[in-house]
Amino acid sequence: MNKLVYNESQTESQTESRNDSRTERDYVGEVTIPGDKLYGVNTVRGVENLSVSPLGIAHYPQFRDAFAQCKWAAALANRDNDVLTTQQCEAIMLACRDVIAGRFDDSLIVDLLEGSGGTSTNMNFNEVIANRAQQHLGQPSGSYDVIHPNDHVNRSQSTNDVYPAALKIATHAMLEPLIAEIVQLAAHFDTKATEFADILHLGRTCLQDAQPMRLGQVFGGYASLTRRLAEELAAVRDKLRTLPLGGTAIGTGFGAPAGYRSAVYRHLSSITGVDYTAPSNPFDAMQNMDVFSRVSAELRTCAASLAKVASDLTVLSSGPVGGLGELHLPEAQAGSSIMPGKVNPVLPMAMIQLSFAVIGNDVAVAQAVQYGQLEINHFEPVVASRVFDSIMLLTNGIQRFAQKCVAGITADVARNEQHLMDSMAMATALVPKLGYARVSKLARQSVAEGRPLRSILDESGLLAKDDTLAAIHEASYPVFGA
Repeated sequence: MNKLVYNESQTESQTESRNDSRTERDYVGEVTIPGDKLYGVNTVRGVENLSVSPLGIAHYPQFRDAFAQCKWAAALANRDNDVLTTQQCEAIMLACRDVIAGRFDDSLIVDLLEGSGGTSTNMNFNEVIANRAQQHLGQPSGSYDVIHPNDHVNRSQSTNDVYPAALKIATHAMLEPLIAEIVQLAAHFDTKATEFADILHLGRTCLQDAQPMRLGQVFGGYASLTRRLAEELAAVRDKLRTLPLGGTAIGTGFGAPAGYRSAVYRHLSSITGVDYTAPSNPFDAMQNMDVFSRVSAELRTCAASLAKVASDLTVLSSGPVGGLGELHLPEAQAGSSIMPGKVNPVLPMAMIQLSFAVIGNDVAVAQAVQYGQLEINHFEPVVASRVFDSIMLLTNGIQRFAQKCVAGITADVARNEQHLMDSMAMATALVPKLGYARVSKLARQSVAEGRPLRSILDESGLLAKDDTLAAIHEASYPVFGA
């Protein structure tokens, strides 16, 4: 029996002994593989035929880890059902740990956007894990004498159940930090809502003067929206815990022992710390990817909603002379290569721009979900690519938007009050004091003479300035649900 080895010195010596290349063969012909790489001929074919993007399958660590976790859980379940020996299981388990540690990312070289329906991706993982397991058993790479990519690493599995399972696990993991960033953004908006609570502000509809309000109420609305976005993403994230693992090729479980499915979920939950479960109908789970339509839709909604907020901040901070100038955003960087002193709202602009990309990604996901055929959906790679991209864009973008922009916003109190007091919006607040007819007459006079209503009130003596301000303050605290 081969001794199972796992120590750094042994690993280094094995690496040195693999400096020469090796040859592997398939029905197409022979390929030469560098001796220090752990992939095999199936990986090479996938790279030759299907490389179209700059990102490999190890680019997102969560996806790499999810695949290895599935292989690890499968090995334990196969051992429990006596289709793998304890030695084979332990070697595969150690190899999966190495993959999760990122030690062999340079051998996970298949394109994330490959078009084989995930087979090339699955085989890349199978070959790397098999070759690394062989090393742990003191066997050479590429011989597969004790651990074979298909017979052992892929035992009781198919690309058709492992790939979508790994995709769900990875997405579940990636959404956690995104939700945390959204919650933190909501906290920043809450802070600003408190800070600006007593600042009078001109509310606008259709970009026209509307009614008096408080600036803090504006930011309170942003905070409420942002919390809801986090809650909806958390809700759809929970739907990712149902996996198709155990369905093998089309949902029947053909090729797996009777006790495999219950065992693989038990081990997977232990490995990941997440309570993943089998579907109520395995054929539905294999045929349909509608959960990713929901995930992507929530990502799109999040991006579009925050883009609206970012647009608001851009308008409210416009100027500094020719615009509204009611908010001051942190000056992040120079805004022009030709106009000295110009500073642009680059962080809100970045949020708006990334929303365009996320919305485009959602269209791609919707198309991929729609075009699954019969017993499986073979367009999972584009779903993975686009969903991961949306999550990454939002996680990074929201973090910068919150920390570098929202946290540092200040208000121009005088300008907020001036815009309100010079507008017709204050007319509504005066009706309880002066009556509709009188206020209407004064408003028409203001328009006809092109003078602020406040000036006419001051001259007429109908309402002192302090009383006008008091009326506006009172009007800006409406009673909701009355």
